[in-house]
Amino acid sequence: MHDVPLLINITLALVVAFIGGLVARRLGLPTIVGYLLAGIAIGPFTPGFVGDIETIQQLAELGVIFLLFGVGLHFSFKDLWRVRDIAIPGALLQTLMATLLGLGLSQLWGWTVSAGIVFGLAISVASTVVLLRGLMDNSLLNTSHGKAAIGWLVMEDILSVLILVLMPALISVSAGFDWENLGITLLKAVAFIVLMFFAGARLIPWLLEHIAHMRSRELFILVILAVTLGTAMGASQIFGVPLALGAFMAGAIISQSHLSHQVGADVFAFREAFSVLFFVSVGMLVNPAFLWQNMTAVLLLTLLIVLGKGIIVLVLGMLFPGPARTFLVVAVGLSQIGEFSFILGQGGLSLGLLNAEQYSLILAGALISITLNPFMYKLLPKLEQLLQKAPRLWKRLEANRPLPVFSDGFKDHVVIIGYGRVGKHLVDVLQSLQVPLLVIESDVEKIDALNKCQVPTLYGDAGNSEVITHAGLEAARAMVSTVPNEATATLIVSAAKNLNPNLPIIVRAATEEGVHHLAESGANHVVHPELEGGLELVHHTLLRLGFPLREVHQYADAVRRDRYNTLMDTEAEHRSLQDLLVASGSIELTWIQLDSSSPLIGQTLAEANIRKQTGASVVAIIRNTELIANPKSITVFEAGDRVGIIGESEHIDAVRILALGDFLESETIPSQ
Repeated sequence: MHDVPLLINITLALVVAFIGGLVARRLGLPTIVGYLLAGIAIGPFTPGFVGDIETIQQLAELGVIFLLFGVGLHFSFKDLWRVRDIAIPGALLQTLMATLLGLGLSQLWGWTVSAGIVFGLAISVASTVVLLRGLMDNSLLNTSHGKAAIGWLVMEDILSVLILVLMPALISVSAGFDWENLGITLLKAVAFIVLMFFAGARLIPWLLEHIAHMRSRELFILVILAVTLGTAMGASQIFGVPLALGAFMAGAIISQSHLSHQVGADVFAFREAFSVLFFVSVGMLVNPAFLWQNMTAVLLLTLLIVLGKGIIVLVLGMLFPGPARTFLVVAVGLSQIGEFSFILGQGGLSLGLLNAEQYSLILAGALISITLNPFMYKLLPKLEQLLQKAPRLWKRLEANRPLPVFSDGFKDHVVIIGYGRVGKHLVDVLQSLQVPLLVIESDVEKIDALNKCQVPTLYGDAGNSEVITHAGLEAARAMVSTVPNEATATLIVSAAKNLNPNLPIIVRAATEEGVHHLAESGANHVVHPELEGGLELVHHTLLRLGFPLREVHQYADAVRRDRYNTLMDTEAEHRSLQDLLVASGSIELTWIQLDSSSPLIGQTLAEANIRKQTGASVVAIIRNTELIANPKSITVFEAGDRVGIIGESEHIDAVRILALGDFLESETIPSQ
């Protein structure tokens, strides 16, 4: 059964992975669990169809490359630096202590020192995918606790890449390090990193920028793939360093470009597809019979991963600044192992440091710990209460300094998607009002123009959820989509609602059907430009025919309700408007500004008795940009006040004479 064509193996792996991932999500488990079980199902150790493991593993190499590229792409030195007091020393010490515990456990089983070190390293690092999903599902992703956990894991990822570079030196650890080989390996790695920082940092962003200006989506995706795979292979073939380091460096270099978010969005599909094959290939190596026969070892390993690593984090929490809850979140988030553990384990397997049975134990620990991780988050409140019952311990944990305030730079801003004619007008208005804003645009030339005007921008297709996650929607005041394509607008609305269910969303619709569809998707306000243009024509026409302004506005509002909401019936408003053809006129709102010579200055509203003297009514006062609606009788008129008056024209004239005499300044504004 091993002589199976490549296409059949890929199809089989993806179909079974889909079924496994679907079942896992239905059960509330991370999809990785489903992918691993899918690999076990088509592996050589279970009955039924057996996939060609060598073929799938070759494809899985691409999964490793894209996984590491994604780690580099999302690497932020700034984010890491903000939690440096916790993440850097914490990750270093936690990795060291967990490695020593793993080494000690392996010695009980009679393993070699080299195997024990690889084993310890593999169980010391957690899964980035599982951590992010856990934080997101428990609304911890954008908290200071979640940021600390992410920074901690980023440091672990960097250490893992370094370990992959140095792992060949472990081959002779039992006989002492081969210092010459170690030195050469380090020199090659340093040479590659230096080359990437000095040459790659200039060449790669320039190349991406050049291709982006061509406005060819196909070429842009191809250049991303070429850079990712080319850098990884070049690092391996020329410098002799692991593919993982090359992929990570390519991602880290691109992360400094303003095109990075769109790069992440375009490579997302490839990363997910090939990483799925990677997890399936890992599952195919698991021998369920071996695990059953060694259940005691599996349980010990699981306890070490789930409880041992958590205890280490809490112990470190007494040494470094940070609230107790922060270290509880970190402890729960890191109580699992995943993709980097598989990569380290496979590295050890290929170098002969581990055998297949030892690697199977790592896989078993990963499978069980990932399965248990969602339930660990549910225990957070109980763990906190349990620690509080130990006053000395709790006091020791809480004695540390609080975390710094985390901010992504966007707060109380308006996100504008699309910088066409409508978007440009909106940007101009908000800028004049000094409202913070962020523009998402997929045209790199428009991005360049906005950057020259110092307008915050985000390059990419907002229809891709990978791009919109970087817009700071959790702290935004509103989001406005000017995109005419209703399918794209629907994706934008859905992604935005997932990130912030309470976010006010205003979108543009091209059709009446789109109005209702976007409203059902979660948009708070939907604008139909053709309808609004038609209403503007009706507005001016009816005014020319003598209809009162107030009632024209009422009619327009009724039509909007009718068209934007099919449940509304506006027949009565239509009849009412027809009856208003014989109306005598409209009541207007007039603003009169009081200067220092006005006789009203110093009088209360009751003392002035404007309504009795003139027949008009005071409905508002604007004082120093503050609107006082329906002012009370004790309100005192002050110089500079703009007084809002309603009434018929002769009544308004009487107020002017009363307030200003021959020296008046007025502005008439139709009522809305």
